[in-house]
Amino acid sequence: MPHSLPPTVWSIAPPVVAVVLAFLLRDATVALLLACVAGLYVAGAGISGLPGLLTRSLATPDFIWVLLIEVCIGMLIAFFMASGATQHFAELAQKRVRTGRQVQTMGWCMSALIFFSDYFSPLLTGQILRPLADRARVSREKLAYLCDSMAGPVCILVPLSSWGVFVSGLLVGHGPVNDNASGMALFMKSIPLNFYAVGTVLMVLLVARGIVPDFGSMGRAERRAREEGKLLADGARPVMATELAELRTVDHIHSPNLWLNFFLPIALTVGIALGSFILTGRTMVLEGFMAAVLVQALSLRAQGVALREIVTIAMQGVKGIVPAVILVALAYSISTVTKELGTAAYIVEATRGWLSAAWLPAAVFVLASVISFATGTSWGTYAILFPVALPLAYQFSGGDITPAVLATIGAVASGGCFGDHCSPLSDTTMLASFGAGSDHMDHVKTQMTYALVVGAIAFILHIFLSL
Repeated sequence: MPHSLPPTVWSIAPPVVAVVLAFLLRDATVALLLACVAGLYVAGAGISGLPGLLTRSLATPDFIWVLLIEVCIGMLIAFFMASGATQHFAELAQKRVRTGRQVQTMGWCMSALIFFSDYFSPLLTGQILRPLADRARVSREKLAYLCDSMAGPVCILVPLSSWGVFVSGLLVGHGPVNDNASGMALFMKSIPLNFYAVGTVLMVLLVARGIVPDFGSMGRAERRAREEGKLLADGARPVMATELAELRTVDHIHSPNLWLNFFLPIALTVGIALGSFILTGRTMVLEGFMAAVLVQALSLRAQGVALREIVTIAMQGVKGIVPAVILVALAYSISTVTKELGTAAYIVEATRGWLSAAWLPAAVFVLASVISFATGTSWGTYAILFPVALPLAYQFSGGDITPAVLATIGAVASGGCFGDHCSPLSDTTMLASFGAGSDHMDHVKTQMTYALVVGAIAFILHIFLSL
């Protein structure tokens, strides 16, 4: 199935199978695998096409980049734990960050500052906050929500992020926008109309501060953690292998050097990623993680840890991220299946008839939400829908940049983020589950409770603009 096929109603079968089975089986890995097989049968390739699908999906620079980042993250976590840095930091931070509300507020602040990468944000925030959240009896589902729900929305609201650069580039060539500078200016004007992203950032803060009480499945998870001390639900399978979760401090390191073993690696990772973005416009996330891993290894060696033991610790870290790698690999595979079957193209064609001038912002919000939910990608949704929605918006506005055009841009950005937050197929959501050490489907279900509330408010606001 190397080439794209004409989209039909069967094109939506793989994401439907994935979502339904994920909720029924509570196992995203099995659901994604069966959905890939279903897509292969729709394409006429059958199960024999699975090796080819995996090769097309995983033998790509994008997946290898994500894989290497996850490997580095696994090693970093292992080094943090083996050096005792994570535990020591948690003990020091607990003097000021003691309550669940304080931990959650700290998570909101950290995520707001890490605006340049939706991959880096949940991984780093989850790793740093997990010991503090565990001590404060904040459920793993809540921690994953804090990490995930701030990542994409913050990135899409900050023009300097890779998301802002990507979306502004998609605006070029439509209407009077002829260069990147005018595309960025137009994107910045549309930011206040990205109701879901703005609403989610506010919602996370209100929930973290306790102004909005926990409700639904998240409320039950928080009561379980607070009253029973169960950070994970019974039968939960966190996206982290026991090799990493149960790793202990090296015996002869009695007093961890917090600056060397903790703050320096984090400063390197953030500094290289953010500095490269400011200086070159390209975020060197992988390079930052590699530098941090090297510094961690050298610091352990300087503290007397044998080279062989350092390698063993690193390998335990790599083993620990295998569940996350498998999930992301299957997410890339289902994304390839949906592209080749024309899932998004079918959804767009099936709904093109009711995209009217008055209801365009509300309609594209729904359409972007459906595409993002079905494919698990915000960026893919933007790449697909902006070339469809923008010409319509300009056609209705006479070719000028009007409030309706700005509302349409905001609605596409808003819906793409909303659908991604609700989808168990989203790679960012999977990384948040890994960073927080949460069961993936438990994270999806509890986050969806809040996402649907904010999404409903955003939809109402888009309708209001249409009146």
